[in-house]
Amino acid sequence: MSHHAPNLEHHFLTRRQLLGRLGMGLGSMALGDLMGAGKAQAALNATNPFGVRQPHFEPTAKRVIHFFMNGGPSQVDTFDPKPMLDKYDGKALPNMSLKTERPTGAGLKSPFKFQKYGQCGLEVSDIFSRTAQFADDLCVIRSMQADVPNHEPSLGLMNTGDGRLHRPSFGSWVTYGLGSENENLPGYISMCPKGMPTRRTKNWQSAFLPSIYQGTYINTENTDVDKLVEFIKNTSLDMKQQRRQLDLLYEMNHNHLIQRDKDQQLDARIQSYELAYRMQMEATDAFDISKEPEHIRKAYGENDFGRQTLIARRLLERGVRFIQLWTGAGQPWDSHDEILDHARLAKDVDGAIAAFMADMKQRGLFDDTLMIWGGEFGRTPAVELPTPGSNAGKQRGRDHNHYGFTNWLAGGGVKGGYTHGATDEFGFAAVEKPVHVHELHATLLRTLGFDHSKFTFKYAGLDFRLTGVEDCKIVPELLA
Repeated sequence: MSHHAPNLEHHFLTRRQLLGRLGMGLGSMALGDLMGAGKAQAALNATNPFGVRQPHFEPTAKRVIHFFMNGGPSQVDTFDPKPMLDKYDGKALPNMSLKTERPTGAGLKSPFKFQKYGQCGLEVSDIFSRTAQFADDLCVIRSMQADVPNHEPSLGLMNTGDGRLHRPSFGSWVTYGLGSENENLPGYISMCPKGMPTRRTKNWQSAFLPSIYQGTYINTENTDVDKLVEFIKNTSLDMKQQRRQLDLLYEMNHNHLIQRDKDQQLDARIQSYELAYRMQMEATDAFDISKEPEHIRKAYGENDFGRQTLIARRLLERGVRFIQLWTGAGQPWDSHDEILDHARLAKDVDGAIAAFMADMKQRGLFDDTLMIWGGEFGRTPAVELPTPGSNAGKQRGRDHNHYGFTNWLAGGGVKGGYTHGATDEFGFAAVEKPVHVHELHATLLRTLGFDHSKFTFKYAGLDFRLTGVEDCKIVPELLA
């Protein structure tokens, strides 16, 4: 039907006039369509949980990899040498009144040798000699502090900012705040061979954040790509048939969701179906390290940690936002019995970390990738006394130590070739420029473009943040 009254003038238009008016009309339609498409895309990004989002500031880091030495590596045997332990080996350490979780005795010198590396002269144990080749890229924090000398709460603190309560993990906060650059892969992946670390899935939980932001766990013990990510392929239906099936399922689930006030768990389940469908296009390729040259695979190593580190590099360059690499199930670095175990553990990770750093430099991804190394706490400089039924009467292990330990950072806008803070002359407690885990988190968030005090999520009427409610500041000396 016509929406305009007849106009006699329209019957006497020249061809040029007709085309001119027609062109203007089509142009207006195109402009309107473009503006509409922009609004539609904006609406899509607003509802897309993995849509790329802008932080408060221009970030220096675009992606994160966390090398987690679960169990608590000893600072005095890795990155914080203490020559005074040689003098007091087998002797009582003076002024050691800090309480430890288990009884400790005399000083225990490190069985490993330290030497200086790089122009910065960083002293590193020989068990990390390959990582030490990148000394001028490392930002070593020798004055880290946690709250208690116990694995579960310390893992909670390091991973979620809270040692007691159910809180979102650091990786969940990052993917919630930044989204992902590849919607065909999970934004947050946690890899651990032969099982899960202590505290299991709570280490990568999303808690009250939408469930889509929780970490995807992968057991990297499997070398078969089809077993790394279970049920990645549908052998019964092709992609077109699956899409029709999922569209029907989506309509049913969406109606169900509306009736239940958009329940987060249900919404996450719907999103997981869609992600699983999209992963078929890219996950198999991303996890298949057989496509890497042989010299690259050898550089990373043939062990579990080496394989998962190479997989991590392939995932990061495909847009995955946050990856956490655990050493192994349980708490491998928990050397209560024999500190020499650190040599075996370091051998499994040292070469892979060095290969990763070299690889990222060669690909131009080093500078905007934030790398984190460390555990949930450190270990005592004094020997742990034997406990019946616990450490088999040996006296060459170290107890837990949260008073002072070491983490290091690299890439992502942190200051390379820099050592921050110090522990006392025996390596027991931080005495210079202490850095609490909350302050570490605040600083890491700053590299990703966030003001930690304003990066919040409202839940149960409160504005929660990763760094808790205490007065917490970033550590500017760690930033380049």
